[in-house]
Amino acid sequence: MIYRIIDANLNRLREGIRVIEDITRYSLNNKTLCIKLKDLRHKARIDTSLLHYRDIKNDVSKQSSSSEAKRVNLRDISIANFKRSQESARVIEEILKLDSSLGDYQVFKNIRYELYDIEIEYFKELKK
Repeated sequence: MIYRIIDANLNRLREGIRVIEDITRYSLNNKTLCIKLKDLRHKARIDTSLLHYRDIKNDVSKQSSSSEAKRVNLRDISIANFKRSQESARVIEEILKLDSSLGDYQVFKNIRYELYDIEIEYFKELKK
């Protein structure tokens, strides 16, 4: 069901952005990037409640893989969460093409491309 796919990916998208946002805020102390990330997280919404489509109990792939369980530093966490967010935005973008009544796929395409741009800025800042 597409609603369950959208719900899972909206959560994944916002959670991934939030992790990056918090590292940006508390570790990098970069207000400009933090605001960009916060704005993106707030854009990652649709107008329909999807909560009743959530089915965690029957999720066949809810266990973390061994690669997800190991992070060495903030860079590793950041890479994983940028990729997670970008991939989730892409999934939502594609699924919304099936049912535009749920939202505009273009919004999530724009989020994905903004994440690509922010990723470049972020890793330049992380190297400092």
